[in-house]
Amino acid sequence: MSLFVPEFDESVIVREAEAEVVGGAPVAVRLLADSSRTGGALSTQRVTLTAGADGARPHRHDNSAEMFFLLGGAAEILSGEDVVTAGPGDLVVVPPGRPHAFAAVPGADADLLIVITPGVERFEYFRHLRRVALGEVTPESLLEVQDLYDNHFLKSAAWDARRS
Repeated sequence: MSLFVPEFDESVIVREAEAEVVGGAPVAVRLLADSSRTGGALSTQRVTLTAGADGARPHRHDNSAEMFFLLGGAAEILSGEDVVTAGPGDLVVVPPGRPHAFAAVPGADADLLIVITPGVERFEYFRHLRRVALGEVTPESLLEVQDLYDNHFLKSAAWDARRS
């Protein structure tokens, strides 16, 4: 087991009104704290999904775990080949290397706090996703930045069967 000691001297305080919001319904991402603000300890964002929207397609992170905490609503979370339905107050932590995805339960909304640790600079990744959604860049452009953001896309029969 290795010990990672983050290097930062001041508390990180992010006021809701000051946090950048990327997107809007059906998928809004509130950027809270990136790795550079937390000395590499974590990256965190709040994701709000409406009407059964997909949050993220199946992918893995080779160097970070990802935590999903349900603030409200209901979400489906892929972890490996299992799809778990989570409700308010539920916590799911996916270890590094394990395929995962998340979405609001069909017909429902979901409000999630997501934490990646150790942190990876991810805010620009979410801005890139927005540019894809707006048609400013192609979806294939995400393949070019997989290593940069430690976000490696993959196929999941379990996820496809559940979300079809």
